[in-house]
Amino acid sequence: MISRRLLRIKALITLYAYSRKDSGNLKAAEEELLLSIKKSYDLYHLLLLLLIDIFNIAEEKIELARQKKIPSEEDLNPNTKLIENRLLRQLEQNVSLKKYCKSAHLSWHQHDSVPRHYYSLLISSDIYKKYMNSGNNSYSEDKKLISGLFNIILSESEYLESALEEMSIYWNDDLDFISIMVEKTFRRFKENSDVYLSLMELYRSDEDEIFVRTLLRKTILKREFLTDLIDRNTTNWEIERVALMDTLVMQLAICEVIEFTEIPVKVSLNEYIEIAKFYCTSKSSNFVNGILDKIVKEMREQGVFQKRGRGLVGEPGFEETKQ
Repeated sequence: MISRRLLRIKALITLYAYSRKDSGNLKAAEEELLLSIKKSYDLYHLLLLLLIDIFNIAEEKIELARQKKIPSEEDLNPNTKLIENRLLRQLEQNVSLKKYCKSAHLSWHQHDSVPRHYYSLLISSDIYKKYMNSGNNSYSEDKKLISGLFNIILSESEYLESALEEMSIYWNDDLDFISIMVEKTFRRFKENSDVYLSLMELYRSDEDEIFVRTLLRKTILKREFLTDLIDRNTTNWEIERVALMDTLVMQLAICEVIEFTEIPVKVSLNEYIEIAKFYCTSKSSNFVNGILDKIVKEMREQGVFQKRGRGLVGEPGFEETKQ
């Protein structure tokens, strides 16, 4: 499932695009947000498909070697351990993966150099040589090879990232987050898993979709209030002089603190401070942190927000109340 961190980033990017338009359309912004999230889910399936395509290349090369005019003994009796990898076969036959890729028209056909590139890296790797020459033949070893291959892809990701940029504008910031989903998927598979094993869902629960839609919508609707609040707390800074992305990060953070009563303030602030490190200027995280601390203190004193349930964690007096 798509992480809350990535959902917040998607809301930020959508809010940025909305803010750059002269007359933003709230419904269109929400549709764009949901589309960008769905595209992240496409990438999850596409990465699983990449692994399958890499091993299909291995099968293709074995077949081509057998068809030589004068095949060698090795050509006629190849080591088929790689193409018989059990986790690979489970992925290839998984009903959910095949159905989703077909409906979303996902494939590497127009970028087949990508699986070929990573196939070459795989067969030159130590993990491959160890696997092929091992006397063992266990499911755990098969699984370890797939994880090793995926690590090779991530550690040599420039080629993949270049292709993804051509394939979709929505995937520029997704690879690290979606890679975690892929790795979690590996852990779901067991030796006796059948073709109907469920893959990761798009959202952890319905609450996540409600969360991200509400976050974007409320931030847009409360823009005037949020802008004024930030303006009053940016001492010696006019709001026009504050970088747009800094402002948007703070707007989302403040809106989340107010609207989501069961999310602790500290969780919300930490999330957006981390996001600011990657999407704002080099000094933004400290600036954003300082302004948000002032604003939250002011809002708490004025009773602008009320936390409940687990959202009370970290609130003044919470420990005493628990006791």
